[in-house]
Amino acid sequence: MLTWFRDRYPRLAEDALAERVRLLGEERVDVGRVGLGHVPTRIVGAAAGRMVRPMSGAPAVASALAGGKTREETWSTFAAIDFETANSSRDSACAMALVRVEAGDVAEKRRWLIRPPTATFYFTAIHGISWSDVRNAPTFADVWSEAARFTADVGFLAAHNASFDRSVLAACSRRAGLHSPTMPFRCTVQLARRSLGIYPTTLPDVCRRLGIPLRHHDALSDAEACARIVLAVGQASGGTFR
Repeated sequence: MLTWFRDRYPRLAEDALAERVRLLGEERVDVGRVGLGHVPTRIVGAAAGRMVRPMSGAPAVASALAGGKTREETWSTFAAIDFETANSSRDSACAMALVRVEAGDVAEKRRWLIRPPTATFYFTAIHGISWSDVRNAPTFADVWSEAARFTADVGFLAAHNASFDRSVLAACSRRAGLHSPTMPFRCTVQLARRSLGIYPTTLPDVCRRLGIPLRHHDALSDAEACARIVLAVGQASGGTFR
């Protein structure tokens, strides 16, 4: 019954869960996929990303909503990822960048060129990468063996228009015979809209509003900008970064 209700009326399901949490004493809920019983939802509270100490009657609810982590862990340790692709195939990544954030600061960042499965390039005019640039570059499997450490123990991966980067990561992993990482994604398009009230939410528009430097479609610049958007959301919403 709850599953049917959630699927048919997702917004009402969100409201019902939010009200149940409020009655149990949780004043604000962290942004992200959370669940209570059988009703998963995305809740954005009055101060998105902020969690307050629950009343004594609801410790289990607070733990479930926080995913077993404190707000410091949830917000301060994450990685931002960005892909550029050679063509419309999701497994055609030709560049990838990861920016790891620890204790609320950029701790490490790296960009890799990747040799895609074929030499078919349609998007060179967008990102400036051509087959000649990646002909001798490592494959995704080789790159990920090094890059995976950037995602060790992070609370989530952040990306701008996360559905794209998540699908590229999954497709490249599948093509390489690897298991795709299972950590959750957070989308900075949605965070910028819901938490900061920014419209439109293209990456250049958001960066312009927040004063974040950007060389659009440079994978490392895009990933670092994404990381800084998450940090801006956390700071604006009262998140604690240690």
